[in-house]
Amino acid sequence: MQTQSLWEHTLTFFPQFLAALKERTSPDATVAVVGASDGKFVLPLAAAGHRVIAIERDPFALHGGEFSLPGGTQAHAPGLTDRLKAEELDERVQIIGEDFLTAEIPGGRCDAVWTSCSWHYGANHHSPLADFVRRMRLLVREGGLFGAEFMMPVEEHHQFIEHYTSPEGLARHFTPAWDVLLTLRTNQFIERPHLGQPQDHTHRMGLLIAARTPR
Repeated sequence: MQTQSLWEHTLTFFPQFLAALKERTSPDATVAVVGASDGKFVLPLAAAGHRVIAIERDPFALHGGEFSLPGGTQAHAPGLTDRLKAEELDERVQIIGEDFLTAEIPGGRCDAVWTSCSWHYGANHHSPLADFVRRMRLLVREGGLFGAEFMMPVEEHHQFIEHYTSPEGLARHFTPAWDVLLTLRTNQFIERPHLGQPQDHTHRMGLLIAARTPR
C-alpha cells in the first residue's frame, strides 16, 4: 500500500476474520465494513478481490485533513477516498457516508460484515448495543459471516456501559439461526498513543465470528 492507515499499528483480530472469510466465502464476496474509518480493513479486502461496502460518516475519516501528533506537531492524513484512489481500488468499494443505524442499506445483500470497535464511539452510545448487532446481522445473507472485535471492560465505569461487552455477552444476541464459530479475548495490554488518545492507555479486546445458517 502506498499510504498507511492512522490505525495501522493498533491491535486487531482481523486476520482471524480473513481466515474465516477465505474458508467460507468466494474470492469476490461482498463484505460490509461498519465504521470503515480511513480504510485499515477496507483496502486489504478490496485488494484481495472482494467487493466492499464501506460505511463511515466521519468527514475526517472519509476525506482526511490535518491532525495533531504527540508533541503538538501537525500532520496531514489522507482519508478513505484518497487512499482508495491512490491504490486504484475505488471501483471495488461503495462508500455509504451515513449513520449506520439509519442508512438505507438493503438487508441480506452481503456475504460478510465486519466491524472494529465502532459501537464504542460515544455517538453510538445513544442506541442499545442490541440495535447495532441486529442491524449488522440483517446485512448478512444466509451462509454469510458476522465478525466483530470490541473493547471489554477495563475501568470501573465500563461495567455500566453495555457497549463494553464480552464474547459471552455478545453471543447472547445471536439466535439459533446463527452458529458462533470463534470467540477470543486478550488480557489487558498497553497500547501506544494514537489519534484521539495522546497517552499510553490500557485495553482488553474480544472477538466473535458467527455464521448465519442456511434454512
